[in-house]
Amino acid sequence: MLRYYRSFYSSFTGLPKEVWWLALVTLINRAGTMVIPFLSLYLNKGLGFSLSEVGWVMTAFGLGSVLGSWMGGIFTDRIGAYKVMIISLISSAVLFVLLQYFHSFWGICIGVFLVISAADLFRPAVMVALGSYSSAQNRTRSVTLIRLAINLGFALGPAAGGLIIANLGYSGLFWVDGVTCFVAGVVLLRVLRPSKSKPVVQEINEAPLSAYKDGTYWIFFAGMALFGFVFLQLFSTVPLFYKDIAQLDEKSIGLLMGLNGLLIFVFEMPLVKFLESKGWSPTSIIIAGGTMVAASFLLLTFSVASTLIVLSVLLITLGEMFAFPFSNTFAIERSKKGKRGQYMALYMISFSLSHILGHNSGMQLIDWKGYQFTWYVMAIIMIACIVLMIWLKRRVRSENQLLISQQ
Repeated sequence: MLRYYRSFYSSFTGLPKEVWWLALVTLINRAGTMVIPFLSLYLNKGLGFSLSEVGWVMTAFGLGSVLGSWMGGIFTDRIGAYKVMIISLISSAVLFVLLQYFHSFWGICIGVFLVISAADLFRPAVMVALGSYSSAQNRTRSVTLIRLAINLGFALGPAAGGLIIANLGYSGLFWVDGVTCFVAGVVLLRVLRPSKSKPVVQEINEAPLSAYKDGTYWIFFAGMALFGFVFLQLFSTVPLFYKDIAQLDEKSIGLLMGLNGLLIFVFEMPLVKFLESKGWSPTSIIIAGGTMVAASFLLLTFSVASTLIVLSVLLITLGEMFAFPFSNTFAIERSKKGKRGQYMALYMISFSLSHILGHNSGMQLIDWKGYQFTWYVMAIIMIACIVLMIWLKRRVRSENQLLISQQ
């Protein structure tokens, strides 16, 4: 146990202080968006929207995420990551407070679209900033620290949100959301001003390549969109399977979902440090992660035995810990070829598309052919992702060989 503690502690050492500040700002920001987990409940129970109307509002949510990520990339390339993060935090703070005053269906759709568009300007900007403040030696661990901040924020946010609703109602939730985003903006202003921080020296590309013209990166984009499509079932269709087929109660389902977050918090950073030490390529590690996720869904087709269900959660969580930190690293490293904001925006948009298509498609498949058929489809989609990643690995290897031959 002591040995693991030392390994856990050492995996956090050597990271620049700016990365820690970015993680703190991200934690405040993610914990602050506590209205999001309660949005469906607020619309259905608070405003009396039908489930169909709630579905359309969530579609507006996904479209806003796509627009915000795309514009965040454009603005980051033009005015810099620092300014974009400030604009995102302050504008989303104001919009979160104003959202409570929209009550009509179209008003809510427009309001949610604007709020998420402003909030998701932050995502490509923070990843570009992370690339500037970290070195090749600690980049994946820096990404993992940000992921830990996001996961911790998502864990704290709903818990705090439930208490706020119980004591102050939904109105208090919107106000606290706005205030926390504003606080995150103030922290960013005080600790990460360019005059106070020294980015790691980065190589400057004199002829930056547009991410939209990088065919290799589009293969990566498609692969990660498929990965996200399947992985997000963990938060929508899989809990329904636990309830309807495995006959688990809400407490047991909550513990299973909590197991995912706990494992990430305890093991992801040491695991990433271990994988980094092996010198494997990011694409190889992503392929391994995709294989684990496919296996986790295939396990659910055999039995509803508690052992297999827990093993399925362990596999999908391990696949997540393999794939996401190293896909972030691949995107950051690839962005050296050109406009960093565009590259990071496309990476974020791949998951925004997964949110738009994944949840609804999974529900429709279950309604049409049942859970077992749906899990087979998810495994097949993940295999398609793995095939794309193998193709990507070979493309990158060929590019590197060509580059070496030209030198």
